[in-house]
Amino acid sequence: MDSTTLALLERIFLTVFPLVAIVSVGFFYARKRHTDMSTANTINIDVFVPALIFSVLSAKSFDLPQFQMLAIGAAIVVLGSGLLLLPVCKLLGVSPKTFLPPMMFSNSGNLGLPLAVLAFGEHALPAAVVLFLVENLLHFTVGLYILDHKTNPINVLKMPMIIATIAGLIWSTFDLHVPVGAATFIEMLGQISIPLMLFALGVRMTNVDLTHWKIGIWGAILCPLSGLVIALALQPLLQLEPAHFTYLVLFGAMPPAVLNYMVSERYQQEPHQVASIVLLGNIGSLIIIPATLFFIL
Repeated sequence: MDSTTLALLERIFLTVFPLVAIVSVGFFYARKRHTDMSTANTINIDVFVPALIFSVLSAKSFDLPQFQMLAIGAAIVVLGSGLLLLPVCKLLGVSPKTFLPPMMFSNSGNLGLPLAVLAFGEHALPAAVVLFLVENLLHFTVGLYILDHKTNPINVLKMPMIIATIAGLIWSTFDLHVPVGAATFIEMLGQISIPLMLFALGVRMTNVDLTHWKIGIWGAILCPLSGLVIALALQPLLQLEPAHFTYLVLFGAMPPAVLNYMVSERYQQEPHQVASIVLLGNIGSLIIIPATLFFIL
């Protein structure tokens, strides 16, 4: 094995290990002590993640038009995965309402944000945030509509993350200045979000059973496969710059978001099956993500 391959493997290890380590801390801590993350998760979604989004979007270095094609690509990956796998639901004997959301809406927050930073550096964070926002916006509109056709998409405008997105884009578009003290304060709040997401992911994994392991394995295979196929097929059409193409490919390889399980519980859409899909999908990502990084780095 030559030195280049060894250096690449070391980089992949250094990218994946911190993520797995923090998730493992959450998992083993919750196994030892009863851990209720509901309040922490709510604070993270309402305070820390919006702070991260605003901090990134309002920065002088953020150029919205630069990410336009990347955002379009992300939307096509999300929606295309659902369309591509719709016929598979009948073959697997599973309801599309159960199977398709985890296939479409990936772990671009808990896993995607820290993974992008570790793999590509801090300069990749704005692109990772754009991918996360596209996925999240579609999850709270199209995703909720799949589960309940009476869902009002306008409600998404009340979400702190969307408010932070709009505010951040206004600051960036009009080149407004954030006072140094306020910018540091918001940035520090935002820095809490990523480790807390990973820790919460580990805690959540202790509450998932493997009763429906077969559908979970299918999900673990088809979720990244569909995303990767669409991301690769899009490049001749979108002609993304090389860095953005690698971000989109990594986005396509992400496992199902833990949020799918929480939403399925809320709507009583076979949460135990969704739990198995989410858990095995995230376990499978320990193989899929290093393989994808080996391909794109």
